[in-house]
Amino acid sequence: MTLVRDVRLLFWRKMRETLRQPVWIVSGLSTPLLYLALFDPLLKGLHSPLFGGVHGNSVMNVFVPGILALMAFGSGMGAGWTVIWELQSGVIERFRVTPTRRFSLLMGPVLRDTVMFVIPAALVLFVAHFFGFDLHWLGLIILFILYCMLTAVVSAISGSLGLVLQDIGSLAAAVTGLQLPLTLLAGVLLPLSIGPNWLKVIAHFNPMYYVVNASRVLAAGSIQNAQVWQAFLVMFPLLVVVLWWATRVYGKVVA
Repeated sequence: MTLVRDVRLLFWRKMRETLRQPVWIVSGLSTPLLYLALFDPLLKGLHSPLFGGVHGNSVMNVFVPGILALMAFGSGMGAGWTVIWELQSGVIERFRVTPTRRFSLLMGPVLRDTVMFVIPAALVLFVAHFFGFDLHWLGLIILFILYCMLTAVVSAISGSLGLVLQDIGSLAAAVTGLQLPLTLLAGVLLPLSIGPNWLKVIAHFNPMYYVVNASRVLAAGSIQNAQVWQAFLVMFPLLVVVLWWATRVYGKVVA
């Protein structure tokens, strides 16, 4: 129970920090809503069967899961910046003399980032429904589980890189350098089914590709599709390995 208590306390510590800076909450909500508002007029002009037919709602079922992928990735990406600030301000130094488990230090920010994905994403889905996005509740629950796993992976990696690099400029170069190829090769805005074969082959080495494909299937209400199980077979082992590695990094730095 000590581990659960530590994780809970560190999670609420991070949540209070977030609530004291509402500008980041507003920014996190406004960006995906702007995507919906500004892209919807363009999406209605698409008539390719690759987007599900000629109806606008079918196109939204392809577009909205991609927006959620961007939100999940972005929610976890900022963990490293906070860690570097805590290193420079002496917060990490204080944690060194406490009995707090290093896994708890990792999971506090990870859970905060996951919550900060779920709440705005739920609002985006609510708004997207009025733009024509179909709501299939069981599929959306599984979709959220996949994207929470993605946020946790990104948050753990970002926080660990912050501890390793200990420099904001280096972290920014590393994280943003990974973000562009990972999101583009996942087909977040356009499905890779319209791309050349060589691009599809490369995409299969990107874990995010499986999550985005599964999310589009789940958004259509197809739960038993093979792409859903493929995404879990990729993401669950990846999450376990990343959390194990990140815990070791925290254990070495916060020794």
